[in-house]
Amino acid sequence: MDIKNTENNYGLVSILIHWLMALLIIGLFILGVYMVDLDYYSKWYIVAPLWHKAVGMLVFFLLFFRVGWVLINTRPLPLSNYKKWERVLAKITHVSFYVLLFVVSVSGYFITTAKGASIDIFGWFEIAAITKIDSEKARIVGELHELFAYLIAFLFVLHVGATIKHHFIDKDTTLLRILKPNKPKESSK
Repeated sequence: MDIKNTENNYGLVSILIHWLMALLIIGLFILGVYMVDLDYYSKWYIVAPLWHKAVGMLVFFLLFFRVGWVLINTRPLPLSNYKKWERVLAKITHVSFYVLLFVVSVSGYFITTAKGASIDIFGWFEIAAITKIDSEKARIVGELHELFAYLIAFLFVLHVGATIKHHFIDKDTTLLRILKPNKPKESSK
């Protein structure tokens, strides 16, 4: 079991960080959509935003770890059956994920700290506000936060669709490479 990536496969760290971030981001999106319609009398009115903010900041830290891990590791080579347009689209999608996750995290930080309040991370520690912004700017940042979250959701659907296509139509090892850290054999297709 490889901890680091190889030319043929993702290592355990890359696989764990991929799936952990995927689950957290899906959860954040669902919670974000759910909590905008909460009324003051809902028991989740206070709890949902607290969880959303704390988990959002954890995703931000994981994003930095992940980008660092990508930069210091071997990147598995594309499979031989990948077409050039698939390679280019995959690269654009992955870079877009990183950029959008960064923007959504930073905008979430500025929304939360707009009035100078810090962000409590599950009582473990707090992230201080570095600046205050007026309510109009906070509203604009909030709209950008929502827009970019939906762009991430769109990329997620595209990413999952590509994975399904590779697994069931192309019958290659794309999905297997990110599911388990052993070295699956590349299909002959």
